[in-house]
Amino acid sequence: MAVLIVVPWLLPALQVDLLTRALLIGVLAVAFNLLYGYTGLLSFGHAMFVAAAGYTAALFFLRVVPAYGLDAAFGGISVLVNFVFALLLGVIAASILAVVVGYFSVQLEEIYFAMITLSFSMAIWVVVQYDHLAAVMPLNVVTNGSDGLDFLSKIGMVNIFGIEFYLRHFLHPRPYYYISLFIGTAAVYTLWRVVRSPFGTVCQALRENPERAQALGVNVQRHRWKTFIISGAFTGLAGAMLTVHSGGITPGAAHWTASAEPVLVTVIGGPYSFLGPVIGAVTFEYLRWFIRQFPLLEAYWELSFGILLLIVVLFFDNGVTGGLKRLGEWLGSARGHYDRDGFDGVVGFGGESVIAKLQPIRHAVVDAVDSITDSRGPGSND
Repeated sequence: MAVLIVVPWLLPALQVDLLTRALLIGVLAVAFNLLYGYTGLLSFGHAMFVAAAGYTAALFFLRVVPAYGLDAAFGGISVLVNFVFALLLGVIAASILAVVVGYFSVQLEEIYFAMITLSFSMAIWVVVQYDHLAAVMPLNVVTNGSDGLDFLSKIGMVNIFGIEFYLRHFLHPRPYYYISLFIGTAAVYTLWRVVRSPFGTVCQALRENPERAQALGVNVQRHRWKTFIISGAFTGLAGAMLTVHSGGITPGAAHWTASAEPVLVTVIGGPYSFLGPVIGAVTFEYLRWFIRQFPLLEAYWELSFGILLLIVVLFFDNGVTGGLKRLGEWLGSARGHYDRDGFDGVVGFGGESVIAKLQPIRHAVVDAVDSITDSRGPGSND
């Protein structure tokens, strides 16, 4: 935690901005992982909660604040108070959506659950992409279609006891970084308490064996529904903060590709470690930044990132978190070999480790080749 407090003063503005986004994506992924890693339900539609909260926050800044004179209603802290209101309204909107969508979604399991959440998310995308809300509301424009909503100019300067700073400014990212760190830490701590509570224990029981949990008296669908609502609410919190961080929102926030982001982040970081999604988010964002530094990798960034993801899945147990844990164990064993046999012992141990790691892949390739050979043996028409 101390490192996260100090590091913004050691990094340029661009890197502080990138780290802020990584932390917010981490909060989103932890909320998603309450449903996936702890309850065993894979959602492909969490982007709908980001969109619901983000558009609510944007409309608050664009419509409500000027209409009711809230831009100066609280003096120097008006911007900060309006920001808190926007977050609260965003969380409420995401929670209401989670109540409705979750009620129908938890009736299904496994791939059917994933598909229905994806369907709901894409339905939300259609609504915001073509601004269908404008037809049923007394406004000419609600979501502004494919152009989205831009409200960065509405986020002005905060003045607290003579100390002035921009709540959100691309050239001065530290204030919003610390606000994101504070709110994000509180949100992650709350989710940690949920996971460590009896409620979280039941979630893990549902993941491992829902039939046995039901036999013990657990209402499986109701518990999953509650978990879905909690996950959606915290996803909405992260979504509203990401929207303020971007200074606007477009329909892409509700698209299925946006729903894939928390899935990727969680897989990379490790779904069975509570802070794994946060580590995955930092890894994900900085790898994307690294790829952008090289035109060739940037031109084929999907391929580059796909190869990296394949390496993580094949060679890292429980993502980066599991990989770091196993690396620590390996270094401890290597130290023992060094104490006994010196450098040659470490080299031999390293070779044995590599061979042991590649052995399953070798067996899989051999089995695949044998299967193809058998299918094209004597009498084959191919």
